[in-house]
Amino acid sequence: MPSHLFADRPAPQPPERDAVDALINRTRLLRGDVDAVRRDASVIEDDDPQLRWQRALCELAVHQLDDLGEHLGQLRDGIPHASAAGAPGDTGPETSAGAPTGSLLSRVGSAEWNLLTDEVSWSDELHQIFGRAPGTGGLSLDELPSVVLAEDQPLLTSMVTDCLVDGRPIDGEFRILLSDGGMRTLHMMGEPVLDTDGCTASMWAVLRDVSSLRRSQRIVGRTRDTLRRREQMASAEHRMAVQLQEAVLPPWRGSLPIPGQGAGGLDIAAHYLPSGSSDLIGGDWYDALPLPDGRTLLTVGDLTGHGIPATSAMAMLLGALRGMAVAGIGPGAVMGHLNQLIECSAQPALGSAVCCTFDQTTGRLTWAQAGHPAPLLFRNGEGHPLPLPDGVLLGAASGVTYEQDQVDLLPGDVLVLHTDGLTRQIDRHAGPDVLLGLAPRFAQARSAQDCVRTVVEELGSSERFDDACVLVARVEA
Repeated sequence: MPSHLFADRPAPQPPERDAVDALINRTRLLRGDVDAVRRDASVIEDDDPQLRWQRALCELAVHQLDDLGEHLGQLRDGIPHASAAGAPGDTGPETSAGAPTGSLLSRVGSAEWNLLTDEVSWSDELHQIFGRAPGTGGLSLDELPSVVLAEDQPLLTSMVTDCLVDGRPIDGEFRILLSDGGMRTLHMMGEPVLDTDGCTASMWAVLRDVSSLRRSQRIVGRTRDTLRRREQMASAEHRMAVQLQEAVLPPWRGSLPIPGQGAGGLDIAAHYLPSGSSDLIGGDWYDALPLPDGRTLLTVGDLTGHGIPATSAMAMLLGALRGMAVAGIGPGAVMGHLNQLIECSAQPALGSAVCCTFDQTTGRLTWAQAGHPAPLLFRNGEGHPLPLPDGVLLGAASGVTYEQDQVDLLPGDVLVLHTDGLTRQIDRHAGPDVLLGLAPRFAQARSAQDCVRTVVEELGSSERFDDACVLVARVEA
């Protein structure tokens, strides 16, 4: 095959063998490290697009490092001649005739088209890439577009024309169709070969089958796009869940003003605490509502799940609870009706709740619970949970009766209602004890808002698995 070097520039000198060997060793070490990461990623479930994308990137990196290592080996040993190669695919001591067809030298072939004699010279590897027997000869430049995918033919024609007419080097990709119906992507690099007069005598090119590499890149791209869409959908769902939660929970900030309540009335404040991961918007709620008969409704609750399903179910339950309380239905009966409502819902769930009504004239608190932490009563610098009346989780069983209990509150008492996410934290396993330990500070607080601020200062910055709500009701002196 004639030299592929331009006649007007000297041939470059081959690199030092020791330097290439050093590069090969470094490439092998890096390839081993990447392969270890790939093996770890191979056991990952396919449900997580983030992890699928990482695994695809590892596969692509291994492909590229394999090619780099074999390129460097070829650079060190030189391109084998046909007489030394023996059978097609036999590339010397490192790749034998039994080497897999995916090895580098079986995916790289060379060609030369002589413009003076119309002679076409293809390497055996190039015949193999095109799916042609070695004895059939190579395709001429006029015949080559016949096996190229129709939409890629203009690109090939443009590259060849620029090379032959303007002397520009070739560097581009096109796809070919095989006789068995398969398709391959080839990367072609070449340049014109000039005679002693500086005229183009032939065109020389190296063609590489990059189908596997491009396939890996497409997988990476598709997985990345899927991940991006999932992240966008998750962000949109999170935004909608936050908006729905903000629309349903009471809009008041600070203490809730309840008209007509003075001494013996309630000073109420509440706060929502997000989880350690702000992406988790759950079905927690709190509410305080003056009722037509002069009593005050106090409630907190928590539904299983996160996102729009949890917040929409929470909105349904809280709306039903408010309606029943306004209609004068007692806390125990309210819990029973909420349980029936969850049973009849299209998307059943589990939930816990506390429902209380406070009568200012008698100072009596009537309450019921459904699998929920008991309210905490603080008096004279000490606190304790209220005894639990019977009640199972909402949605856990049919035909359940929820008991009611009553307790008389005194001026200065502080009642704390909370969801269990408030005290279920990574580094705390004390349950309500962590709140009961705040009793001395509650005794010194001047308002319900001061008590809420104390809870947030103590627990708001702690890492928590779930979101939480706290509601504080302080009986006015």
